[in-house]
Amino acid sequence: MNDLNVIITGAGAPGIVGTVYSLKNNFDNRRINIVGTDIKEDVIGKYICDKLYKVPSPDEGEIFINSLLDISEKNGIEAIIPQVTKELEIFSKYKKIFESENIKVLVSDYESLKVANNKYLLTKMAEEIGIPVPKYSLVKSFNELNEIIYDFGYPISPVVVKLPISNGMRGLKIIWDNMNKYHMFMDEKPSGVFCTLKEFESIFEHDIFPELMVMEYLPNEEYTVDVLAHEGTTLGVLPRRRLEIKTGITFKGITENNIDIIKYCREMSEYLKLNYAFGFQFKLDENNIPKLLECNPRVQGTMAMATFAGANMIYSAVKLAMGEEIPKFKIKWDMSLIRYWGGIFVQNKNVIGELHGFE
Repeated sequence: MNDLNVIITGAGAPGIVGTVYSLKNNFDNRRINIVGTDIKEDVIGKYICDKLYKVPSPDEGEIFINSLLDISEKNGIEAIIPQVTKELEIFSKYKKIFESENIKVLVSDYESLKVANNKYLLTKMAEEIGIPVPKYSLVKSFNELNEIIYDFGYPISPVVVKLPISNGMRGLKIIWDNMNKYHMFMDEKPSGVFCTLKEFESIFEHDIFPELMVMEYLPNEEYTVDVLAHEGTTLGVLPRRRLEIKTGITFKGITENNIDIIKYCREMSEYLKLNYAFGFQFKLDENNIPKLLECNPRVQGTMAMATFAGANMIYSAVKLAMGEEIPKFKIKWDMSLIRYWGGIFVQNKNVIGELHGFE
């Protein structure tokens, strides 16, 4: 089987180690040469990818695209795996330019991404096709928020507010005036997510109030779901129950054959015509009904867990993009992940040591 030359963007993202692992340890024992790209130069991908290039921000549009085209030409790139949410829509707009150079970009079409990347539009779509969703609304001013927040259980219950387009816990607050601040101070590591309504108002004291999604707070367990799809067909769905979460990253999790969540993900995946490797997030309400939180229409941060569970969706997505067949997954259910800290030590641009499991 021929070697492959692949770009992975977001080489400084938390998921880069897992993405590289999934490609290098593929079920074909195939050699894959990995070029990482990032808007920063000294990131972890510099030491685990075969090469690293610093690139412009995707906000720079054609400059960003031309940079990726130039890197692709220099390295004989055959496929690009975007890991950064902000890159997805611009890659989809320029996908045909890459295809004309025989480079596959593992990204869904622009019209699909416009919905999948927008939490409000996605929730509205899911509701229309019968997927359970939390109570939600859109507000454009603090006065609007102040008027409807009581409909969501405030001040007795927490209420979630978030930017419709964001990722990695950016633009997320949970408004809860009844929180036990003493307990949070004494017993919990600070997260900055919880605040009172008055504290939330003060954030926008000197700045423009953005369009925000208001959402019912779901109190029970959360799921991240890895999905593989190709040309309208869902080929694999793997729910991961998140047992412990820190700063939005799964630190303990377990694969779970949740029939309802698998069904919902298949329906949304095929309705939106999403492509390659991506994911959804769900949370259980007070009656343990799974309700949709959002979609990550890209490789997810802990998707390597699916690789260890017998469903290497990242490498499979590359194979599908290259027109190759993939085997049927044999998923290991009830497989757990326990994450721990590690690090690489560098002197004069050389790795002098590596240590796993310290804080």
